[in-house]
Amino acid sequence: MARKKLDFRADAYRNVLGFVFRQWTHRPALVGGIIVLVVASTLAEVLVPVFSGRIVDAIAGGNAADGALRAFVVVTALGLTSVVLRWFIYNGIIRLTLRIMIDVANSGFHKVQRFSTDWHANSFAGSTVRKITRGMWALDSLNDVLLIALLPSIVMLIGASIVLGSYWPVMGLIVAAGSLIYIGVTVVLSMGYVSPAAKLANAWDTKLGGALADAISCNSVVKAFGAEDREETRLSHVLAKWDSRTRRTWRRGTVNGTIQGFMMVSMQAGILGTGLIMWQRGLASAGDITFVLAMFFVLQGYLRSVGQDIRNLQRAVNDMEELVLLDKTPLGIEDRPGAKPIAIGNGEIIFDRVTFQYGAHPTPLYDTFSVAIKPGERVGLVGHSGSGKTTFVKLIQRLYDVNSGAIRIDGQNIAEVTQASLRGQIAIVQQEPILFHRTLAENIAYGRPNASRREIVNAAKQASAHDFIMSLPKGYETMVGERGVKLSGGERQRVAIARAFLADAPVLILDEATSSLDSESEMQIQQAMERLMEGRTTLVIAHRLSTVRALDRLLVFDKGKIVEEGDHTSLVRLKNGIYRRLFERQALELTKGLAI
Repeated sequence: MARKKLDFRADAYRNVLGFVFRQWTHRPALVGGIIVLVVASTLAEVLVPVFSGRIVDAIAGGNAADGALRAFVVVTALGLTSVVLRWFIYNGIIRLTLRIMIDVANSGFHKVQRFSTDWHANSFAGSTVRKITRGMWALDSLNDVLLIALLPSIVMLIGASIVLGSYWPVMGLIVAAGSLIYIGVTVVLSMGYVSPAAKLANAWDTKLGGALADAISCNSVVKAFGAEDREETRLSHVLAKWDSRTRRTWRRGTVNGTIQGFMMVSMQAGILGTGLIMWQRGLASAGDITFVLAMFFVLQGYLRSVGQDIRNLQRAVNDMEELVLLDKTPLGIEDRPGAKPIAIGNGEIIFDRVTFQYGAHPTPLYDTFSVAIKPGERVGLVGHSGSGKTTFVKLIQRLYDVNSGAIRIDGQNIAEVTQASLRGQIAIVQQEPILFHRTLAENIAYGRPNASRREIVNAAKQASAHDFIMSLPKGYETMVGERGVKLSGGERQRVAIARAFLADAPVLILDEATSSLDSESEMQIQQAMERLMEGRTTLVIAHRLSTVRALDRLLVFDKGKIVEEGDHTSLVRLKNGIYRRLFERQALELTKGLAI
């Protein structure tokens, strides 16, 4: 079991470090320059103890005015060289890290934006944001640990072993062996003992961020049910798990540090003991002992730093692992190699023997499903919940890929064109419109960001949104709040309708676009929709059947099949027909409502 955990963590280190090194390869000159400067700066520090010992020998030998002065000048020059080089190193690291952090943020956002609908449905927005931001700062730590901490430590340990070994081979062997044992034990403890606990702690840290975001973003629902205490209790359970996992990680880190302390003391005893024995036997002078002591204190600082650096490396790898896994996650729906933009003119839509099933669902929703929608035809999609209406329009948008068959618009297979060009030529008004926390003008113009203010205002007027917008203190510059929370449901719907007017797309999808409007506004919008649908292929997902009477054709869905087809008049005459039953039920409910 321990071996499996170690192998698993080794994979995590390979994945994360491989990701970082790939980022480095994009800027080879900058990274190479930093490495050369780090090695040169560290070698300057390695030579300081050598000349410090010569100062003592020169003083002890009575040659202070000559040899000691020269050694002093060399020590000072080495120190100044190291300081100057480090100034260039730190500035290089700043440039490198900021550029990579920007690239990682852009890359992560690019990937998340293009993940499939299923991925977004199964992911917390707060957790996703946490993965990206935590991974960005972990990359900052990794660059520092690898280039400013571990690299000079390794250069120092190798240089010290060589310099000491050139004077006394036994001393060089002790330093080399002790350093390797120290680093090896530290790596094993970090990867096999501390890192698994830290990974679990990070998972609960992500869940904590998701729980907070979930409750805060749905605060209106919490208030509606007076559930503040219940949400706090729910969060306290998550915090309890987070506390347990984090406490265990920190305790294991303490154990790791204690073991490193014991190894440090053992190495200290070996180096100093060997130096004293050599001095007693006349094999080392006072200057040599000074050299050994100075070298040991430098080594001690670096070895302690190595222990801390490996712990920081382990922590940074854990923090960055979720971002790397995010980067490796397949998009789900991807553009095919060489995909070209679609050009929609007339807007003819054809489902050609399409078979489609959701994920691991045992049976397909659509099985060799075929239907043709003529250019400019206005078609209503009717049926019980789960009958396949919403899936129909999602497949047209290519939010899912079909298992077999093809969907064509104006003869072009939508699986062979770019997704952005396809969706950019389909305007959709959803039943529950989602707005950005931006101005009303920006939300209306989202489908055409270069639209003029006059075009934005005209679209708002067509959607009966202009009057309420002008009644706001800042008019079209009013910020709507997260997901449009500052607006009423009807106001959000009108803004979404205005957005569809302005998009002026050849294909229009309406998911009961007037469901949130009052009667007067609904009449105005219905008239505007009639104008908007002229010359455009329009699909209307019908929840209230009163809105589809004037459409050219109605498709009645049941369990992924079209069981009835025709206009309102012909379908309502079908005895025992699904459409007739739905229409009569809604008419009866309306009659009861009027009677009350």
